[in-house]
Amino acid sequence: MLLQNANLLKQGLQIWRTTWCRTFFGRSKRYDLGTCNLITEPGTVSPERQVPEHIAKPPYYFVRNSPSNGEGRSEIKTREQINGMKESCRLAASILNRACSFAKAGVTTDDIDSLVHEETIRANAYPSPLRYLGFPKSVCTSVNNVACHGIPDDRKLVDGDIINIDITVFYNGYHGDCSKTVLIGDVDDRGRYLVECTEQCLDEAILCCGPGQPLCVIGKSIDKYAKRKKLTVMPAFAGHGIGSYFHGPPNIFHFDNDFPGVMIPGMTFTIEPVLTLGTCEAEILEDAWTAVSLDNARSAQFEHTILITDDGSEVLTVAS
Repeated sequence: MLLQNANLLKQGLQIWRTTWCRTFFGRSKRYDLGTCNLITEPGTVSPERQVPEHIAKPPYYFVRNSPSNGEGRSEIKTREQINGMKESCRLAASILNRACSFAKAGVTTDDIDSLVHEETIRANAYPSPLRYLGFPKSVCTSVNNVACHGIPDDRKLVDGDIINIDITVFYNGYHGDCSKTVLIGDVDDRGRYLVECTEQCLDEAILCCGPGQPLCVIGKSIDKYAKRKKLTVMPAFAGHGIGSYFHGPPNIFHFDNDFPGVMIPGMTFTIEPVLTLGTCEAEILEDAWTAVSLDNARSAQFEHTILITDDGSEVLTVAS
């Protein structure tokens, strides 16, 4: 999730910049970015794919929604709601696995969108990104120096690319959200290192989760891991609460912070760190969605939807 217009975000990024960016990026430092094909402008986007009448749709399909700032009380889910979340998350993970296997050199990101859309509809689910805040496609595909929210288009994947595929489905009234970054063909050592470390970073953050734990331990874990691996967190992208709503409280910041909030059994949220080989800054292309690194560095992202249980946590986005 790209955080937008929230006072908490502004405060958080200011703290992050003053306590980390200035001390770290103020030094003379060279980054080993490796080699890749850069995304510098959006490609051609195909028309919106149709959703059959019988598919249950979220409210924003009919009326464009406004951004959630993630503030407010977190929903504590009942057993029935948790069971609904488990079903949607399993489906999302299953479709993500198929999309990742499909992603190869010569395949366009629009081809991936087509696959995800059709697989989602076949399962009697709705592809959550479609029409969310006006997003035009059914999946986000972020290649190389695109940090997040890449719109599928006519660009073909080429040998050496890395691509994040971010899938959310709305199934039986609940959203399930997950993503992976995959290697296309022969990726250079720095790209492989980035992808491997980002996945491990998510795994370590999940180990911090459990009842009574402060939400901020997630960001502290991610920040500590990134520094240890000499990678950089991109702080503009955050995890979020999820359920019958796509995005809601709590905000899950991926940088070192001390914001209030405690994990409670029945709480569901995503953890989805974006790590980069370069610096922390990103900008949005003219399509108003695609976020690219300012220094052309590649980034990687992995994401799971997490449930806080009575005795720990459970990753819900695992295919059956």
